[in-house]
Amino acid sequence: MTHALRSIIQKNRAGTPVAIPSVCSAHPDVLRASLVLAERLDRQIVIESTSNQVNQDGGYTGITPEGFIRFVYDIADRANVARERIIFGGDHLGPQAWRSMFADAAMDKARVLVRDYVKAGFGKIHLDCSEGCAGEAPQLTDDQTAERSADLARVCAEESDDLLFVVGTEVPPPGGARADEDGDIPPTNAQDAAATLKAHIDTFGDLAPSIGGLVVQPGVEFGPTDVHHLPFSRDPGFLAAIADHPTVCLEAHSTDYQRPYTFVRLAELGFAFQKVGPALTFAYRQAVYALDALRKPSGVLRATMEELMMSDPKYWQGHYHGDTDSLRRQRHFGLADRIRYYWPQPKAQSAVQQLLSDTPDSLSEAAVRAAFGTTTLERAEKLSGSHAQRLIDAQIELALDPYFFEVSS
Repeated sequence: MTHALRSIIQKNRAGTPVAIPSVCSAHPDVLRASLVLAERLDRQIVIESTSNQVNQDGGYTGITPEGFIRFVYDIADRANVARERIIFGGDHLGPQAWRSMFADAAMDKARVLVRDYVKAGFGKIHLDCSEGCAGEAPQLTDDQTAERSADLARVCAEESDDLLFVVGTEVPPPGGARADEDGDIPPTNAQDAAATLKAHIDTFGDLAPSIGGLVVQPGVEFGPTDVHHLPFSRDPGFLAAIADHPTVCLEAHSTDYQRPYTFVRLAELGFAFQKVGPALTFAYRQAVYALDALRKPSGVLRATMEELMMSDPKYWQGHYHGDTDSLRRQRHFGLADRIRYYWPQPKAQSAVQQLLSDTPDSLSEAAVRAAFGTTTLERAEKLSGSHAQRLIDAQIELALDPYFFEVSS
């Protein structure tokens, strides 16, 4: 499974700006559109789930690791996508979901978590033990993090010898990364990145060759209403920091909403693993809301989602700020896309199904063109399914397209 990843790493580290997209989502429409696009382009794709999203207790999706793989394979089979092009990744695997417990208990849960992920068939394993548990500091040292990660790596290795570990946890804190005085997102310090990698290699022992990725912050981020784009003239020096480790690449955790040409530049900087998630569910939301605006009466789906978000605000409160009108806009249109946590709810699913049933295949082309734009309509014409479903899939595909960039030889 990991051969394709190591091949990409080898090419990237040899100087060819190549990368593989890593889709982190459990939304069936996002997964189907992403898989179909990869199949049509004859490319590999990574499908990831996080420890909060999918775990032995079900996570917030109610799905176990084994169930997640069955779920994705079922979508792939129905869409005639070859299973062989799918690589499964586990993200932030560690004690995060149980940080309210003391470390020993949380690590016991984490050991079950990683074992279940690997037994299910996940091969790309991001080990994240950087945050403290009950009674500990919020952020642990490199040595503490590496020790716990190595513990979990040994558990993984008991189940499979075809694994690629990703280490490092330089990802945005809750609420998003903090901009510096110039309004930019500062990248990880290259020396700190080198120290993090060294600590893990030293601690992993004979499993060190299985480390293939290091998470660092390249200086890209998005908030509820703004995107911090990659400064093209800046080179944080990450390749020099990993120069002695030619089988290790960089992973960028938050590349959503970046300009299309950014992904090639990230690959040039060593980021062979490029993750995306909220931008794809944002595109899904754009599409279903556009369809919702075309039917009579309009706005039924949006009203349903507002009701769900207001009755259970835990997924967006603390992430959005401002007056009543601003909060309403962010709930529905915010780039943080916290609405994605509500799509799995039965009432939301029922409302979407009703929307699809209410949308005829004979929609006015003028109305559709105004709602979606020419590019989406042209893409939809190449896809299969009902008119509504093709428009939804086209919108998602266009958001993912730039990640499948081609590099001229």
